[in-house]
Amino acid sequence: MLPSMTHFSPPAFPDDNDVLNVPKASQDMLNRMAKRRSTRAIDMSRPGPSKEQLDTLLKIAARVPDHGKLFPWRFIVFEGEARSHFGEMLEGLARADMPDAGEERYALERRRFERAPVVIGAISRVTIPHKIPEWEQIMSVGAVCQNMLLAADAMGFGAQWLTEWYAFDTRVRHAIGLAENERVAGFIYVGTQAVPAVERTRKAPDVTHWTGKA
Repeated sequence: MLPSMTHFSPPAFPDDNDVLNVPKASQDMLNRMAKRRSTRAIDMSRPGPSKEQLDTLLKIAARVPDHGKLFPWRFIVFEGEARSHFGEMLEGLARADMPDAGEERYALERRRFERAPVVIGAISRVTIPHKIPEWEQIMSVGAVCQNMLLAADAMGFGAQWLTEWYAFDTRVRHAIGLAENERVAGFIYVGTQAVPAVERTRKAPDVTHWTGKA
């Protein structure tokens, strides 16, 4: 099992109106981002983040571009027995919807949130009508999810951003208390990486440089 951060010291978050330092080059940050790779939820184990680490993770996740300061997101944390209760609900829905699926499929649904010690629901909360375009509000929560992955990596944890069918199911939305203007942007699984990740094939970025010429 690969170790996560054993002696955690939370970073110093600025207060309102603090003057922030000019950005400085960080080779360590560049190296981490260059090698960032999702850890599959099935390849995670305990421990997960402590309460202090989780609080820090969510604060860092929220430090994203947010046009209009709308904070168009919120978090739902699943840990401990809550993961099992959520899985029992998924199993019940699967049995109702797929009566012939078989016990193996029902067991898979029951154990979904037990793949990682902590699962964080990133919830998009769009304000409509508003002068800030809906698309910008939605993109902001996408940045939240990516920040969360990077912060988890910096703490020594593996993380994976998933949706899967239950993110779009009306009954699940109701069960976790989503309002009409809310959607699941993703469920972020966080835990200790039990199996080293392997780099996958990646396409080169599709880039053009606009010059103003036809």
